[in-house]
Amino acid sequence: MKRNIIFSILFTYIFWGCSGSSSSHSDEHEHQHSDHIEAHDHNHDEHEGHDHEAEEHSDEIILKKAEAEAIGLTTKTIRPEKFHGVISCSGTLLAAQGDEVTVVSPVAGVVSLAGKHITDGSSVAKGSVLLNVSAEKMATGDPAKRAYIDYETARKTYERAQELVKDQIISRQEYEQIYKDYETAKLAYEAIGGGKSGSAVKAPMGGYLKNIMVKDGDFVEMGQPLMTLSQNKRLQLRAEVPQRYYKELPAVVSANFKTPYDDRVYELSRLNGRLLSYGKGTLAGGAYIPVVFELDNKGEIVPGAYIEVFLLTTSIDNAIVVPVSALTEEQGLYFVYLRLDEEGYKKQEVTVGNSDGENVRILSGLHEGDQVVTRGVYQVKLAANSGVIPEGHSHNH
Repeated sequence: MKRNIIFSILFTYIFWGCSGSSSSHSDEHEHQHSDHIEAHDHNHDEHEGHDHEAEEHSDEIILKKAEAEAIGLTTKTIRPEKFHGVISCSGTLLAAQGDEVTVVSPVAGVVSLAGKHITDGSSVAKGSVLLNVSAEKMATGDPAKRAYIDYETARKTYERAQELVKDQIISRQEYEQIYKDYETAKLAYEAIGGGKSGSAVKAPMGGYLKNIMVKDGDFVEMGQPLMTLSQNKRLQLRAEVPQRYYKELPAVVSANFKTPYDDRVYELSRLNGRLLSYGKGTLAGGAYIPVVFELDNKGEIVPGAYIEVFLLTTSIDNAIVVPVSALTEEQGLYFVYLRLDEEGYKKQEVTVGNSDGENVRILSGLHEGDQVVTRGVYQVKLAANSGVIPEGHSHNH
């Protein structure tokens, strides 16, 4: 009996000992497995963090500092500033009223230019001879010769009459008639050129020859246009504005324009420009309303040129503005390049508003403090396409 009790106690002890060892081993295994999962999750998180950082800088463009300095790269820090409303249209540059004269022939005859220097664009002084018109071999005779003979006859008669009237040999009335005939002959002689033969056509003012319409040997009638003489000091800008902008025309204060022969933007405010008028109706047979300005010509502008015009209207406060040179266009979308640090740049899409030829208003995509590349944009774009990241570049911004 005692032996059975002892065996029972011993069996129970052995059973519980084995069970505890198995439980302890199981717990240890679960702990190790948990540690492995945790370590794996930690490594995964680190990997995700690295991917996120890489993604964050994937759109960064690298241009070395030395290269940026070599190309003269410049930036503009965005600050809200004043701008203005703009109406874009086309226009023409014309000579101002009184600044251009058409020279006409005083008689009918054959043209003989004064020399090889009589060409378009030549500078001439007031009173210089431009050409001669002669009718010497024509059946009607040379009117210049007739005018000279009439003038000489009237002059001599007048000189004799001055002595005769003093001695009261002729009446005062006769003297006044002689004097009148002399003045009439003198005016006709001077008007026809003041020469013994042929009619010399002289420059009525100093300026530049423009649009010479005749050549040596041409026959011309009296009053026929021969050439145009322009002082080229003042010009008129005639803008042609679409009808839809009619209500905005009273707000126009100035204008900028670009010519087809250079990339420069001319500002009327710097050319002593002023608004003369704007039309109250459309041009004859057209759908455009004229707006006319007057400005100084400093010798760089060609009269008669067709131009691109930017009419400036009401002022706009707190506008975001960048130079036109900062913009690039791709498939109808506009972009600028932002400078992030010494060698880092970013391509930024923007929505553009009106442009005055020099600057453009940005409606969205930029914020105060952004540094926008204004010079060297093409080189930054090339760097973006190359995708090369210089060794040792830091991404700590």
